[in-house]
Amino acid sequence: MRSHIGPLIPVAAVVVVAAVAHTGAVGVVDPWVALAFAAFVAFGELVRLTLPGERDAAPLGVAGALAYCLLPEVAGTPAEHGASQVVAVAAIGILVGGLPHAAAGRVIGLEDAARRLLVVAAAAAAFRPVVDPDGAGLEPGPALAVVMIGVLLGVLVLDALLAALSRASTERARLAATWRDELRTELSIGSAIGATGMLIALAVGVMDLWAIPVFCAPLLLTQFSFRRFVAIRETYLQTVRSLSRVTELGGYTETGHARRVSELALAVGRELGLAGDDLRDLEYAALMHDLGQLSLAEPIPGGATIMVDAGEQRRIAEEGARVIRATGVLDRVADMVERSTEPYRRPHEALDPTLPLGASVIKAANAFDDLVGESTSPRVRLDALERLRLGMAYEYDPRVVAALSRVVERSLKSSV
Repeated sequence: MRSHIGPLIPVAAVVVVAAVAHTGAVGVVDPWVALAFAAFVAFGELVRLTLPGERDAAPLGVAGALAYCLLPEVAGTPAEHGASQVVAVAAIGILVGGLPHAAAGRVIGLEDAARRLLVVAAAAAAFRPVVDPDGAGLEPGPALAVVMIGVLLGVLVLDALLAALSRASTERARLAATWRDELRTELSIGSAIGATGMLIALAVGVMDLWAIPVFCAPLLLTQFSFRRFVAIRETYLQTVRSLSRVTELGGYTETGHARRVSELALAVGRELGLAGDDLRDLEYAALMHDLGQLSLAEPIPGGATIMVDAGEQRRIAEEGARVIRATGVLDRVADMVERSTEPYRRPHEALDPTLPLGASVIKAANAFDDLVGESTSPRVRLDALERLRLGMAYEYDPRVVAALSRVVERSLKSSV
């Protein structure tokens, strides 16, 4: 299990206990159908993905749980299970699918599993009363399909909100920015999951349970392709991290400088509302911002570029950007590195609208680490912040310095 226990876990636990208790009290409806969908969810959990940031995703499992939630009938017979049984079946599937991972010693993302359960529970609470055969439930048809689509859209928004809340609490990021980022993700893979769940739910009414393997195959293939994409991105990041250590191994920068600047830049970027690709490019640029120092005949003492003149800083940044552009795929990163030594504004000139915000973030984060290094002294860190504030008229972006100050002050309070 991961050390972070977020607010979603106790809420999901209460929902699951209530659902299982209610299902046990009233009895399981259509147990073979419930067992088939529980197995479907368990298989989806077994082949789940680990996304960047150590987040778990089980697209196939969620599609199976949503299909059981949206199920109007099975081979022409109305599906009479209620919302509590949907939650119980999803919970059992998630538990069974997670056991092999736990037995193998893999990390279990309880917060991610709780989020999946809460989303399914919300969908079940909204949809199952609509198809209640004992009441004025809707018959399969256009009206029911519209309701299904509406529920799925609501699920997408809710899932993005819960994921954003979890990320905002762990990463200390702005909720609005993380929610926008999560919504973009939901519009891609989330829409595919919802569409697959809806198709399976409708097809089971005609094809019986054979619809499950038939319609889950395309999503399974997509998931394997996405798994490969995630692995490639993770390898790419590891390569960039390894490349960033070349200056350390060559004695041009202090050990850990690139990592510290990258972590600080990411924290400041989140504080400023950056997300998604912008944060990824910022991380790459922060890691590689000192590559140009390899062109120096003699290393700068301590690798602190803040101690050399502006012309030398600019030349180092340009050399680093030239190396990065040689990859042919990191032009935005190269632009950030190249302009990371530029002042926020020049005397008697208007602000440059083309100056990337990421470049200003790297400039401030690099200067802060040059002044502080590995020191954990509150006085040293506060003095460094004061020096950056003195340069806000022209050298450092006031927005960036303000965000950096909030990040550093929070870290000082948490360390007390």
